[in-house]
Amino acid sequence: MSESSPPGPRQRLLLVTGLLGAGKTTALRVLEDLGWETIDNFPIRLLERLFDGSDGSAGDLRAPLAIGFDSRTRGFDPAKTIEQVKRLAGRSDLEVTTLFLDCSGQELERRYNETRRRHPLAHDLPVASGIAAERELMEPLRRWADMVISTTSYTSNDLQQAIRDRFAKDAPAEMTVSVTSFGFSRGTPPLADLVFDMRFLDNPHWDPQLRPQTGRDPAVADHIRKDPAWDEAFARIRDLILQLLPRYRAQGKPYVNIAFGCTGGRHRSVFTAEEIARAIAAAGFAPNLVHRNLTARAADAVEGKH
Repeated sequence: MSESSPPGPRQRLLLVTGLLGAGKTTALRVLEDLGWETIDNFPIRLLERLFDGSDGSAGDLRAPLAIGFDSRTRGFDPAKTIEQVKRLAGRSDLEVTTLFLDCSGQELERRYNETRRRHPLAHDLPVASGIAAERELMEPLRRWADMVISTTSYTSNDLQQAIRDRFAKDAPAEMTVSVTSFGFSRGTPPLADLVFDMRFLDNPHWDPQLRPQTGRDPAVADHIRKDPAWDEAFARIRDLILQLLPRYRAQGKPYVNIAFGCTGGRHRSVFTAEEIARAIAAAGFAPNLVHRNLTARAADAVEGKH
């Protein structure tokens, strides 16, 4: 009797669900950019039929597949959905993962009010009532999901980065390094791996001639360099980062996000981020440099009054 042929590679299937407004559409768009086939608002009751090939395998599917669904999906029933997915997960030709996107009720309410959209489950009630009803409906899936991402404090870019970090398995192996400047008054970047607070340096904001300038301007750079704490602090931060980056790369970490903060995100953090990016580039990396709050209006409301 001939030996059976070894099984082929398993079809990757990612189920993307969660609360309405938590970022499902954004997640699917990023997955598509990463080479996944994506289907949104798929009738989840038909999920098993999608993989019912005549030979009992996943058929001719090759690219990883991401399927999005939520409480609006026709015939949606959390308990039945979980049973369906359990059956699929038991197949030898499928690798099934479930991702649940969560978000606080207060933030979801803010997003709905900002876009002036009605919550599908609210009917004639306030948005908060619809969110509460949906959370209760979706809770079994949230508890059962393999991964839960809370987007409460995420911007759209933050969520995109989080999806890339988790699912860019087929992306180039070279590590991506990002250097970001930001203002603490506008919140800390939620995805930063390393955060350095540069508010110990003398603040150029208090010089009327420097206030309208930024950390990219030579006069501001000279002001910061003259601070007695600058040389030693910068050298220690630079050396620490250059020590860590090769170790992160050796561990297979695909993304490293380094953030420098000051009060408003226009002077000290910008200058430091520029200098660190140059040092990282000189060490053989290719950092992405982002100044998150560089264009924000410099105001006493942010920096405070002298």
